[in-house]
Amino acid sequence: MKLIFEKSAPGRTWVTFPECDVPTEAQIPDRFRRGEPPELPELSELDVVRHFTALSRRNFGVDTNFYPLGSCTMKYNPKCCEEVARYEGFSGLHPLLPQLRLGGMLTQGALQVVYETERLLSEIVGMAEVTMQPLAGAHGELTGAMIIAAYHRAKGNRKTKVIVPDSGHGTNPASAAIAGYRVVSVPSNDRGIMDLDAFGAALDDEVAALMLTSPNTLGLFNPHIPEIAKMIHEVDGLMYCDGANLNATMGKCRPGDIGFDIVHINLHKTFAAPHGGGGPGAGPVGVVKKLSEFLPISLVIKRNDGTYALQYDRPSSVGYIAPFYGNFEVILKTYVYIRLLGREGLIEASEHAVLNANYMMEKLKPFYHFPYGRCMHECILSAEKQLEHGVRALDIAKGLIDRGFHPPTIYFPLIVKEAMMIEPTETESRETLDAFIEAMIELARIAESDPEALHQAPTTTPVSRLDEVAAARNMDLGI
Repeated sequence: MKLIFEKSAPGRTWVTFPECDVPTEAQIPDRFRRGEPPELPELSELDVVRHFTALSRRNFGVDTNFYPLGSCTMKYNPKCCEEVARYEGFSGLHPLLPQLRLGGMLTQGALQVVYETERLLSEIVGMAEVTMQPLAGAHGELTGAMIIAAYHRAKGNRKTKVIVPDSGHGTNPASAAIAGYRVVSVPSNDRGIMDLDAFGAALDDEVAALMLTSPNTLGLFNPHIPEIAKMIHEVDGLMYCDGANLNATMGKCRPGDIGFDIVHINLHKTFAAPHGGGGPGAGPVGVVKKLSEFLPISLVIKRNDGTYALQYDRPSSVGYIAPFYGNFEVILKTYVYIRLLGREGLIEASEHAVLNANYMMEKLKPFYHFPYGRCMHECILSAEKQLEHGVRALDIAKGLIDRGFHPPTIYFPLIVKEAMMIEPTETESRETLDAFIEAMIELARIAESDPEALHQAPTTTPVSRLDEVAAARNMDLGI
């Protein structure tokens, strides 16, 4: 089958090399070479540059537009953190270089970064020790669930269940199940937090842990955590904090101070690593002292002579979950970010995240249904009012694309009908928030006056509305 290249012109090339005046030999053995040269487009350098530049303009990113995806925390991150991650002394470092033998000093800087980041995060979340190994938030959850299982095995406890509220992150049940536990779901009450009576009814001696997202996916903080922790600890269960939403409480409330035994942190949400596109991520896990022996290997230790090394001799460890230093460049960006902001800066970041979300909620209250009251870092609204005119959350989301905004998370949490989860983050200005609010108000009015217009959105994109269900079920991967 002959390939057709739309922009190709016969004989056009980007560069012409002179005839070679020295003897040459083929670098690829004949058995690996094609009989005929591959079919490639014939283009000038300018054609190629303009083609890929045009494609790049179709991309949507936080560097170009507002990206209010709730729960995902798509915030702008300082470019200086990216710059440090590109330093040759870090980016060119091979993890197999010796730590303390000949040439070992080359790795000392990287090991020190990991060690000091562990100490900083331990202080931020109020835990005795932190592992930097997990490569993503869900990977951190799984690591935490494995530590829970190891703790109960060591004590000879017969534990079969893990409790997960219906307002938790969707990966919590999967992590508990992979670790061998049966998941018990507990409903939320009319205030959007875990129902205490239902929790009490589900609690028995077979419960290994409660996995509590704090704040939860409704953007709400549970004020009963110390009471809940007391109940869990009475049956020798553990309190697990899904700390993916730490950017709402950072510097204000430490999970370890209110009864949690384990917490994972999404460095790619709270700190300075980009989120989205499948990575890169990092999900460090912090634990109280009684769980330290179960942390995965390796851990960075500081020797008496001031040097650093990876420690593998931990007999009770859950073992390897990632190689070497974890996702090192993400850890490095986090280290720079924390040192850049300092204690007061981190507190201010969480304050602004909460302020921006509540500002947006108050401005949109007259136009959309809000099932719950004041929120933390993200607000949950519903398109129930618009549904009366045949307009769904999906239509609102598509309408936002035509107005230059990435849609918020929709249809999650599942417990809110026609949910839209908006997280403005701490990095957006009031002008940006006001522009987004005006677009949301305009869409609410169009839903009443011309709902069909929203059914056709988006109309300004290279591809209009897709059948996403059909695309997922009938994927054409071109293989």
